[in-house]
Amino acid sequence: MKGIIFSLLTAITLSACAGKNTPAPVSYNPPSKPVTVIKDTLTYLALGDSYTIGQSVPPEQAFPNQLANQLQGLKVNTPTIIARTGWTTDQLIEAIDQSSIKSNTYDVVTLLIGVNDQYDGLSQENYRVKFEQVLNTAVKFADGISEHVFVLSIPDYGVTPFAQGQDAVIGPEIDQFNDINRKISANAKVNYVEITGISKLAANDLTLLATDGLHPSGKMYGMWVDKLKAAVGVIFAKK
Repeated sequence: MKGIIFSLLTAITLSACAGKNTPAPVSYNPPSKPVTVIKDTLTYLALGDSYTIGQSVPPEQAFPNQLANQLQGLKVNTPTIIARTGWTTDQLIEAIDQSSIKSNTYDVVTLLIGVNDQYDGLSQENYRVKFEQVLNTAVKFADGISEHVFVLSIPDYGVTPFAQGQDAVIGPEIDQFNDINRKISANAKVNYVEITGISKLAANDLTLLATDGLHPSGKMYGMWVDKLKAAVGVIFAKK
């Protein structure tokens, strides 16, 4: 988040980027039967902010890297990551526009963005417009195949020590932003993976947080990946 921790991330190379509720099930849009993977190795693009680069954890513990390493029966190239700590949706869009991968396509695309829109006090209407824009771009990166795009809900950092007891304010606002991205994702027929419930578990389990008292630990990212790889595994499978 702006003003929290700033970490330079390369736009196209690998880099490392809150227990109240029971995690909700994964929502995704599987085809009638698994897609047959023709190529030996899948390509993967991860779009987002500090939650995508794995701020304050080793690179291998960031969720894109855990996902790439844990997809059983599937080989995944080193993830291409466009993400940076503090980025809002607008800044992610700008970074994509300035990147050298605009004409590339990928087999798997993940998108997690919006916490800094809430933290910086940006309007929900702006988020609605810009999230739809960046999601459409994510689908283009997936060669127009919406079922190859996986949107993650925004974590609730209100339960972390960083929030200093402001969960009653932060939590409902995060829910409102997630309501926006969830509806837009449904309209776009992309996969939606709800990890906000997992993030709330950190209220009673500090091992789920990194040493900065704000971002997820590798343990929490692993819980996200358990949901993600189940969703991805439905879409990609070899006969």
